[in-house]
Amino acid sequence: MRVVSGSAKGRPLKSVPGSGTRPTTDKVKEAVFSMIGPYFEGGAALDLFAGTGGLGIEALSRGMDSAVFVDMEQKSIDTVRANLKAAKLEAQAEVYRNDAGRALSALEKRGRSFDLVFLDPPYRLKHGDELMMAMAQKGLLRSDAVIVLEHESGYAYPEDIPGFYRTRQAVYGETTISIYQYESALREEAVSGKEGNDESAN
Repeated sequence: MRVVSGSAKGRPLKSVPGSGTRPTTDKVKEAVFSMIGPYFEGGAALDLFAGTGGLGIEALSRGMDSAVFVDMEQKSIDTVRANLKAAKLEAQAEVYRNDAGRALSALEKRGRSFDLVFLDPPYRLKHGDELMMAMAQKGLLRSDAVIVLEHESGYAYPEDIPGFYRTRQAVYGETTISIYQYESALREEAVSGKEGNDESAN
C-alpha cells in the first residue's frame, strides 16, 4: 500500500499486523477519491474505523486541513501513527483508541465537525446507517458533508437514509463503496442563523 496522490504521493504505508484488518486497496482508494475529490481545498476529515489510516492519510495528502483517526485496536492505532509519520502528516492528525459510538460522543463534547467521513466497519457489522444518523444528531457533520461507506457487496444499504442521500455507488468485487451526502439539517440552519444574529449584535 502507498499514498496514491497529493503531497505524500508514493510514500509506502504499513499494514496492520495479523489478519483482522481489511485494508482498502490502492485501486479502490484511487476510485474513491476520483468520486469525491480528487483534491480538496481544506476541510476536516474523520476516519472512524481507521485500520491502517490509509483513507484519512490520502485525504490529508490531497488537501484536507486535518483528520481524526479512530480505531479500537491498539495494533491499528500503532500502525496509523507509523503511517502518519512516514507520510509526514502527524501535525495535521489526531489519533484516538476508542470504539465508534464512544468516539462520536467524545467528538460531540469537543464540538468537532467534519466535511468528510470514512466509514469502513468490519463487514459483520451492518450499522453504517445508524452511525451516520448518530453523527447528524450529534452535530458532527458540516453542511453538505460527504460520507464514504465501504461495505460488503452482498449487503445493500438504503439509497436514502434519513438526513442523507446516496450520490454514487461502485462495486469492486466483494467490496462496495456507497457515497452519501448530508442534507443540511434545520438544526444547522438555526445555528448559522444564531451566529449571524450574534455577529450583527457586535
